[in-house]
Amino acid sequence: MKSRNWRDDGSHNREGRVPEVSNNKKKKMKNMQRLGGAGLSLEAFANAKSRNNAYNPALLKKKREFYKNAKHVNKYKKLLKQQSQPNDQDSVEPAEISKENKKNRKGSYSLRDLYVKKHEEQEKARMEREANYKAKKEEKERAESRRKDLREKMFKRTRRGQPVMKYRIEHLLETIQGLAS
Repeated sequence: MKSRNWRDDGSHNREGRVPEVSNNKKKKMKNMQRLGGAGLSLEAFANAKSRNNAYNPALLKKKREFYKNAKHVNKYKKLLKQQSQPNDQDSVEPAEISKENKKNRKGSYSLRDLYVKKHEEQEKARMEREANYKAKKEEKERAESRRKDLREKMFKRTRRGQPVMKYRIEHLLETIQGLAS
């Protein structure tokens, strides 16, 4: 038999087993499992409590008022800017102003002409579309009425309930002539 050398590092007892965990630790572990693990950290708890997601009409009113005021301030600044610009134009000589006006007039006339031409082209295109649509619609109606007449003729019967062969033979002749030509 071999002799066994016992190491005494404190992790095993004489029987070679791991010593049992103390009762307090066991209770703690059971509680942690029962409660679903460790709780929130203090910081996480504080942050969770400090957030306010509730509906607060006072805060909403405050925000609305803030944005309204900002809008008014922006409008006021724009007005001031616009009022300061005409003063700069007064300092320009009248001859230069008249030249600018002439250029603007020419530009406006050309713009108007372009607008009128574009409008006429659009109107012409619309009229063409309508004409095509009407032609197609009339063709459909004619074809439908032809089919309806043919159907009525094919379903005609004599007094004794026999089909009228005249129309059926005419139809066969027409189809044969259509294939031949």
